[in-house]
Amino acid sequence: MRRIIHFVHTSLDGFIEGPNGEFDWAVMTGKLSKYSLGLVGQADTFLYGRVVWEMMSGYWPEVESMSTHEHDLAFAPVWRKTPKVVVSSSLEQADWNTTVVNTVEAVGELKQQPGGDILLTGGSTLAASLEDSGLLDERRIVVHPVLLGAGKRLFPENRKRRSVTLIESRPLDEHAVLLRHSLI
Repeated sequence: MRRIIHFVHTSLDGFIEGPNGEFDWAVMTGKLSKYSLGLVGQADTFLYGRVVWEMMSGYWPEVESMSTHEHDLAFAPVWRKTPKVVVSSSLEQADWNTTVVNTVEAVGELKQQPGGDILLTGGSTLAASLEDSGLLDERRIVVHPVLLGAGKRLFPENRKRRSVTLIESRPLDEHAVLLRHSLI
């Protein structure tokens, strides 16, 4: 069976975006870029909630006109060709080799199909729903050395207590730390 892996960046104080939705604090260093590109290379499907999808689809199709960053230029062609699934109750269709589904159960059906890993990138709401449904296998969290003070939390409030298994922890350059946990 395929695995669903949540790959996300967070501040040291647990926020995935700043108080105004900003994501300008996550710095893509050399080792983090190499790790990220290796991870996406293991996946054959990218998974998004609608909000993250709108951010990604507004950037990656035309990134060469907006960025000269080495990571952006390496990831853009991978993003364009990789099949994507968006979970949304309001979005009806999407471009760029993307299927829209409106339930977590549909993601469960996708997980049962043959294939490689399914990579859920960013966000917290869909990850929490997948975890609650027993569909999320692993979290790979990159902790950046910044305190945002407010914003959207990686883990929503009032979650049930749950034990997880640490698989790996290591620094990525001098800037960020990877925490990898199994949820099964």
